Amino acid sequence: MGTRVIIGCATTTFFLFITLIICLVPVTIADDSSVYKTALEQSLLFFEAQRSGWLPSNHRVEWRQHSALKDGYASGVDLVGGYYDAGDHVKFGFPMAFATTMLSWGAVDFREEITAANEMNNVLDAIKWGTDYFIKCHPQPNHLWCQVGDGHEDHACWHRAEDITAPRKGYRVDEDHPGSDVAGETAASMAAASIAFAPFNSSYSKLLLRHAKQLFSFADEFRGQYDDSIPSVNNFYPSYTFTDELLWAATWLYRATEEACYLQYVIDNAVAFSGTTWAVKDFSWDNKFAGLQTLLSKVLMDNPEQQHITILKQYQAKAEYFLCACLQKNDGFNVQLTPGGLMHFYEWNNMQYVSSAGFLLSVYSKYLTEAGVNTSLTCPDGNVSPGSIVDFARSQADYMIGKNPKNISYFVGNNAWNINFPVKVHHRGSSMASKSILGSIIGCIEGFEKGFSISESNPNVLVGALVGGPDAMDEFNDARNNYQQTEPSIAGNAPLIGLFAMLNAVSAGSGAATNQTSIDTSNQSSIDTSNQTSIDTSNQTSINSTAHNTTPKAPIDFVPLKTNSWKAAGKTYYSHSVIIKNTGHTPITELQVKFENFTGTLWGLSPTDEADVFELPPWQSVFFPDGEIVFVYIQSGSEATISVLNYKY
Repeated sequence: MGTRVIIGCATTTFFLFITLIICLVPVTIADDSSVYKTALEQSLLFFEAQRSGWLPSNHRVEWRQHSALKDGYASGVDLVGGYYDAGDHVKFGFPMAFATTMLSWGAVDFREEITAANEMNNVLDAIKWGTDYFIKCHPQPNHLWCQVGDGHEDHACWHRAEDITAPRKGYRVDEDHPGSDVAGETAASMAAASIAFAPFNSSYSKLLLRHAKQLFSFADEFRGQYDDSIPSVNNFYPSYTFTDELLWAATWLYRATEEACYLQYVIDNAVAFSGTTWAVKDFSWDNKFAGLQTLLSKVLMDNPEQQHITILKQYQAKAEYFLCACLQKNDGFNVQLTPGGLMHFYEWNNMQYVSSAGFLLSVYSKYLTEAGVNTSLTCPDGNVSPGSIVDFARSQADYMIGKNPKNISYFVGNNAWNINFPVKVHHRGSSMASKSILGSIIGCIEGFEKGFSISESNPNVLVGALVGGPDAMDEFNDARNNYQQTEPSIAGNAPLIGLFAMLNAVSAGSGAATNQTSIDTSNQSSIDTSNQTSIDTSNQTSINSTAHNTTPKAPIDFVPLKTNSWKAAGKTYYSHSVIIKNTGHTPITELQVKFENFTGTLWGLSPTDEADVFELPPWQSVFFPDGEIVFVYIQSGSEATISVLNYKY
């Protein structure tokens, strides 16, 4: 990873049904602040819907109740609380910490805007729900609990959070099992939150800062990727590198403390940690480079005469590469736009990257304006004013809430705007009647019948959730099994707080960026879904398999995870969960697997035109070495025989 630099900052020891929604009525969205104010309010409701643990008396999402009250007990520690990650119930610390950092960043840089919208108390509550949990997770300076629940086991169930009764295992990083990325991100979240709380609760702010300093020291001294220490996370939230999190944490600690040692750290490690050499085109829970480069640009703008000007300008150049790429001003090296004008980064949950990019555009526009000089962003294809940057950020937000070729809001629950939104969101609690209404417990597999497989809309509207959104051609299928498009996440929602607060203030104030381009949808083609096959998953109970690879020459293994059985209508049914592993040393594409003696239903793989032949999902086009993919099939009688039919290196 390059030269290691350790500096002596003082720390304090502190112990599968597919339905396409097409709205045929023209959309009307008011060009005033009420739209963005409502969006800001509803975004925060989504975080309340994702809460785990004991819920407070002022909890506003009525269909949610206390849940997962024994988390961590199996590991001898209290890990009750925190947030569920997305539509499942694992508490993944890495994206949760990123979400908390982004909530705090919004509260710090858009404090006036959030306060003006009367939402600061709710924003601080959302942040504190995360940081209170992180304090529990950090009982010793070099110990950090960073996950509760196993992803494979959790995804084999479809039940409400309230029905989790068994203690769930916790996973941690420590001196012998390092996790610089997750520890660094958690340090960043604590440091950013300490700034957010400083004007309101100074003692809590100081507590967070002590944890942040310890976690950064731990992350830096004991270096390593957390997915090496916790292999089970590889299929869900693997880390590409930890160097960005170290720089990111140090940058937030510098902003929180103004201690020169933290700024010196990002200067000394600028090249070795790729901070000034990597120009990226996305910003996410795994890739913090564009975010830290933007923060360090502010350091330069605030003090352009400082001694580190040369290195800071290199950071700023990389930040502006990202921003210019979003704005289509980067000499052809731009972020792809859909025909409807949405930034398109990836097929899977693209909206989370749009929201984070929109936030960076908004905050950089503010930094330029506050700098007062050279207020234009200089791009290879021309200068862009702060107002024009806001215009583009607004176009992305407006696409989210309805100004798009499908005339659908990808932001759930905005009934007041008279616009359609996804009604079959991939979310367990949303898809089943509340425990307060139904009364009885819904079992792990029973939920597939009562929630996942129902043809009706979700009984509980997941207000404020930003779903994954459309594909590169603006197409969208509202289906629970289409989780790459219909699943929300806290990492995707968190940047919206700052973005909507800024747009609310701009619209209520100067009225800038109000000229929107109408979208002609008259020539949009519909998708014929008449031949879609529904999957009957009734009476399911759990998941595992004893599948065998009948093509030994292929570098593919089929590994059984779990098998359960139950009786219904005089037959015995079995649910099989299988892990596909790439055991070779080369990425594989176009993998196809063939099933023999297959009479049931399957999800996790995509069907082909050939009967009983399945391929990788479209978002998993490349199968990397040591990679794993999980699929599930259910049928009566004996198990299927599974073999590799085709693949390419």
